[in-house]
Amino acid sequence: MIGHGERHLERKRRGVTIAVIAAIAGAWLTALGAAPAHAQAGCNPPPKPEPLHSPLNLTLVKRQLVYYRCTRYAADLAKVLHEARAWVERRAGRVVRPALVLDIDETSLSNWEEIFHNDFGFFAEGDCDLNSKRACGQGDWDRSARAVAIAPTVDLFNAAKAHHVAVFFITGRRDVWGERDATEFNLHKVGYDGWDGLYLRPQESNEHSVAPYKTWARSDIEAHGYTIIANVGDQWSDLANGHAERRFKLPNPFYYLP
Repeated sequence: MIGHGERHLERKRRGVTIAVIAAIAGAWLTALGAAPAHAQAGCNPPPKPEPLHSPLNLTLVKRQLVYYRCTRYAADLAKVLHEARAWVERRAGRVVRPALVLDIDETSLSNWEEIFHNDFGFFAEGDCDLNSKRACGQGDWDRSARAVAIAPTVDLFNAAKAHHVAVFFITGRRDVWGERDATEFNLHKVGYDGWDGLYLRPQESNEHSVAPYKTWARSDIEAHGYTIIANVGDQWSDLANGHAERRFKLPNPFYYLP
């Protein structure tokens, strides 16, 4: 039986290993530069989609989604995020203690490599080896800190900070072992520095929808004296129930979270 002290040391060793691996990966990404959308997973070259017929066929729908991701998705994201940035810059100086709320997955960080590898499926458990044919486990993927930045969101983040707007991340990622450290590391690695708070979903939050937890998190930010001038997310559950002057919905046809 492993004692408490030994378990603590083992967790610490695993955390250091994760950090070292992620740092090496980050250095390679920095050296190589971000790949253009068409050069990312499944997009080299973008597949020509087949027409959809009724009843819908799942394989053909997936091909349509890949084509959209390879061709128009980046532009659609940028359009909404540029609108959000213009609003934040215009509103920042007119509000006492303004704040911006950002979701993380498919809002601030892109998990496309994992999504494409899993053929749009979700696998909570298991390791994540993208060089194998095995499914990639979501928890292992998150802890590897390999998600890449969504560039227009980084621009929005930096614009908010330049205009003295506090930035808070509210994510549906669970506050379980390793998740917070890996998430913080991933955010820092891709250029999000100097945020004011990071909310992860508590383990005891068992509602079917993530909306109640995210609503509570925004109300908690307001309780600390902030006015949320913009709330940005890719799911309607990120934006439900108010507690923000304006909501900005990013496209995400790849998965749905109630």
